[in-house]
Amino acid sequence: MARNSTAVISGFGILVCVMFFFLSDGRKNLQWLIQGFQPDSLLLLKENQFSRKPQVPCYFIFGDSLVDNGNNNHLQTSAKANFAPYGIDFPRGPTGRFSNGRTYVDFLAEFLGFKRRIPPFATAREESILTGVNYGSGGAGILDMTGQSLGEVISLNKQLRNHRSIVNRIANKLRSKELADRHLNRCLYTVGMGNNDYLNNYLSSNYPTSQLYTPEQYATLLVQKFSHQLKKLYKLGARKIGVSEVGLLGCLPGVMGINGSACVGFINDYAELFNSRLGPVIDGLNANLTDATFILLPPGNSTVPGVTILNAPCCNVTSSGECYPNQMTCKNRTSYYFWDAFHPTEQVYKSAALNVYNVISTSILKEKARTWRIFDQ
Repeated sequence: MARNSTAVISGFGILVCVMFFFLSDGRKNLQWLIQGFQPDSLLLLKENQFSRKPQVPCYFIFGDSLVDNGNNNHLQTSAKANFAPYGIDFPRGPTGRFSNGRTYVDFLAEFLGFKRRIPPFATAREESILTGVNYGSGGAGILDMTGQSLGEVISLNKQLRNHRSIVNRIANKLRSKELADRHLNRCLYTVGMGNNDYLNNYLSSNYPTSQLYTPEQYATLLVQKFSHQLKKLYKLGARKIGVSEVGLLGCLPGVMGINGSACVGFINDYAELFNSRLGPVIDGLNANLTDATFILLPPGNSTVPGVTILNAPCCNVTSSGECYPNQMTCKNRTSYYFWDAFHPTEQVYKSAALNVYNVISTSILKEKARTWRIFDQ
């Protein structure tokens, strides 16, 4: 999610697709936001037991700044993170990831057994596309207009068009559409969209949508369009699809500022309106597309070991919520939940990825990976 100073209510809004949360009153919300991975349910990987072979042949990623790994770097947009201190804990430094290090899809790919990171569409080479592509774009949403006030962003519709081009390239590479379909049917797909449709659209003074639709009507509109987009993904060969809900937007540091330090209840209510409509859509897709599996990915409402600072960013942020370029950050980064005013730290992303992995390993993947064990503390 990235955002500018004019976005969202009195200037607070951007986000990528911000993680995964929702509930409703102040302190309880914040507690809920960080509560979830109890230590006795953590899946931990033994260092010497990483999967020799990926559990799926490829992994395709759709979303916003929570998963963007460089697609926005060369776009004319303020929604980018290819400068320090972003990437301070990433081996290659700033890459366009909206965090201090890896994002949750980086960790998820590792847990699935991939030895190399899933490349961004912007720089994906021919030899890497068979194992997956990341199409994520900071500021992007379900609606094409979402995030446009930030500059260029790659909406979900555009991401699907980019994926179609990759599908065609894979078919050419394998010299067979049938072989390409068979390959793509076995891949994992994750889709996280909707947060920016609120932060960088409905709640922004740059857009008329809040005047055109009631919150209920807008949530219905979004979910209807999202359902159509998920069907498009299915037609492109996807059969194992994880879908994220809209996050607990009212409990982001960049949003709580308009309400002192408490979660903003009405914004969380908007998220709940969306999520309450999304569940039945996922059920309907499973009922009608019986050769596919769609699941809702779990919220990252986790108590992360060692994370104690829950409502303040680790880096010094601008009025629009991103880190000031090349400035010092907090020293105890593993103690912070949020890296900037809208995005989590690497520590939190890892916990979220473990939670997601646990769910997909018993549903989409049908069985838990042998390289994992439950660690009971």
